Amino acid sequence: MKFSTTYLCLGDTFFQRALPQKVVSPTLLLWNTRLATSLSIANEWQKDKNLLAQYFSGSKLPLGADPIALAYSGHQFGHFNPQLGDGRAHLLGEVIDNNGVRQDIQLKGSGQTKFSRRGDGKCALAPALREYIMSEALHALGVPTTRCLSVVATGEIIHRGIAQHGAVVTRSASSHLRIGTFQYFAVFGEISSLKKLLDYTIKRHFPEFNQLRVEDNLTFDEVILGFLEQVLNKQITLIIQWLRIGFIHGVMNTDNTTISGETIDFGPCAMMGRYDKNAVFSSIDEYGRYAFGKQGQVAQWNVARLADCLLPLLVEFYAQQEQSDHCEKILKAKAVIKVQSIVHQYSQKFDKAYYTMYAHKLGFGEVMSNDLSIKVNSLTDELLEIMQNQGLDYTQTFHALTVSLIQNIQGEHFSQQLSAELDRWYQTWHSLLAEVHQGGSHPYCQLAHRVMVKVNPVVIPRNHHVEALLARCEQVVSQQVPESHYEGVNHILAEFIKVINSPYLEFEATKKYQDTPLDGDKSYQTFCGT
Repeated sequence: MKFSTTYLCLGDTFFQRALPQKVVSPTLLLWNTRLATSLSIANEWQKDKNLLAQYFSGSKLPLGADPIALAYSGHQFGHFNPQLGDGRAHLLGEVIDNNGVRQDIQLKGSGQTKFSRRGDGKCALAPALREYIMSEALHALGVPTTRCLSVVATGEIIHRGIAQHGAVVTRSASSHLRIGTFQYFAVFGEISSLKKLLDYTIKRHFPEFNQLRVEDNLTFDEVILGFLEQVLNKQITLIIQWLRIGFIHGVMNTDNTTISGETIDFGPCAMMGRYDKNAVFSSIDEYGRYAFGKQGQVAQWNVARLADCLLPLLVEFYAQQEQSDHCEKILKAKAVIKVQSIVHQYSQKFDKAYYTMYAHKLGFGEVMSNDLSIKVNSLTDELLEIMQNQGLDYTQTFHALTVSLIQNIQGEHFSQQLSAELDRWYQTWHSLLAEVHQGGSHPYCQLAHRVMVKVNPVVIPRNHHVEALLARCEQVVSQQVPESHYEGVNHILAEFIKVINSPYLEFEATKKYQDTPLDGDKSYQTFCGT
């Protein structure tokens, strides 16, 4: 791995230099070969499990690594904390992947930093394995996400109310810049650092916009507002993909909101089984702030907090441009109007993306007349209301609708027993599909099926299966034979990971993981893992 660390050019206020803590007995449990290959990690290097365990537990540093812990603030469940930062993570550095994209390589659970706030800086085994499983599942499902390169057992026992095995998970991300990173410098009035951060972020994450600002010689306020719109668009794309597959993040704090629009931090996350827009599984989300159906509006709130951070830059720019005696209050009012014009775009853009996504899940194309779009949107709302009222499983319902089109082509009837309400909806759906796809070169069912199979998974990482697998892995690691842990954990997870890596295909093994929990996840809770 050829490491570099471009964060270092930002200055010492952006990070703390910190070494990972060496651990007792590092043992490699999971290694993501496909990701490793895409990160240009040499095959010879990958074959040495002991060396990998040393490197990706933090006990030994790879050549060129320069570990740092990043500084950031954050709104946590709506309450602002001015100083958070990487309290149990160390960024080893950055590598260029096979697509020419810069990727951070970060250890998580690797010991204390100055941001630990009395925490021990460690990570328990189950949360580390969960992050690996869930991030790989989201990646395969087509959701923007950070990914996991490895999980290493540390040989230590840590205490989270109960004694648990310790682990270090290695995460790759296009960066670890968060809305909270901007908040950190805004709250302390560090205008020069905000400018530096803005420039760095645009160059790293928005190369096309960066080229535009150079070629069109954009004014600084145009750059600021254009950047805000770019981030807003990324957040919409991310949330829509979460909603498409039934993913509930569980802790959408601004320090967990990446500027790149990637899913990050999988502690309290869960998958929705029965459709419920109010579904919450996170044990710390007492008031349902981050419920499934609220994720879109929370993302807008988070973007608005980014906009707050950019106001001082706009005020300073307007003051310099006008060179007048306008008071700061007037200039700030002007700046607020400008950022509001961007933030207020969110609802319209989100609604359009939302209904476009569901139009695909129901087999409709993107290009439709306004009248047809209204009909499709209404049909979507009606289906979701039926699913809510009847407690229908989200994934199974859309998969069943997808399969029903093939049955229709083959002259069969929809095999699922439909309630009278859903049967009426089903007939309306077919009539509208025929209307939308009229004049196509193939029967409307075939055209619709082609759309639906790409967006409706046949399998998701269901909560009860994930928990059962994590429990089995913990049992294996509890056995006092570290040499067998790698084979044991891989034996337990191999089939499941193979299935979730192909969520739109159906293998024989897929059937084992499609069932719903007996209690419908009524008593299921997820936890932060810190």
